[in-house]
Amino acid sequence: MDRSLKALSLILSYPTRELQAAMPEISAVLASDTRLTAAMRRGLRPLVEELAARDIYDLEEQFVLLFDRSRTLSLNLFEHVHGESRDRGGAMVSLVETYREGGFDPVTSELPDHLPVLLEFLSTRPASEAQETLADAAHIFAALEERLIRRDSAYAAVFGSLVQIAGAEANAEAVAEMLAQPEDDPSDLEALDEVWEESEVRFGPDPNAGCPQVRDMLARMDTPINPKPQHAAE
Repeated sequence: MDRSLKALSLILSYPTRELQAAMPEISAVLASDTRLTAAMRRGLRPLVEELAARDIYDLEEQFVLLFDRSRTLSLNLFEHVHGESRDRGGAMVSLVETYREGGFDPVTSELPDHLPVLLEFLSTRPASEAQETLADAAHIFAALEERLIRRDSAYAAVFGSLVQIAGAEANAEAVAEMLAQPEDDPSDLEALDEVWEESEVRFGPDPNAGCPQVRDMLARMDTPINPKPQHAAE
């Protein structure tokens, strides 16, 4: 198992007291990963320390404001690839099938493309496969890192770490296109409700769906989806 990917998966999960208790071990894993530069390992410390010591209710509120109320910071990767298009549902089904093909059965209510879920899966895969998949999403990680830096969030270091583990340079043009999208206002709940409102998508076995590798499904990430113009919150 790639313990660093597992550690980053946990760090990006909703904060719990169990997570707080595990932070010393998570910190040790990340501090020993030579794929990360010394500067990046130092950059992760503020977040690790914050998650370990800060009041749990403050951590929960911060997480919701960042990742649940901001579509441009969504941890659901296909949100940044397919937006609200019908392609997203098919990609989800294929991703579920890929998980099952790999013997991975996540016990969570999150969508299959939720980044912590994907990272947990990749932590069980061969290193080359995990690295290639992360490389395909490098520009998304770079854009999320920059957005979090702008918000002065310690979570930014997690996405910088993923780029380094991927061992790839993010496509500058794709990053710029993502960053050109207007930021969400997490305090405008009415606008956010309108943005997130979409038809139900069911995920389950599809007899007509193949089981491509995860990286093949993410390979089109170099052409991020622009938000629909009628959604002012995007």
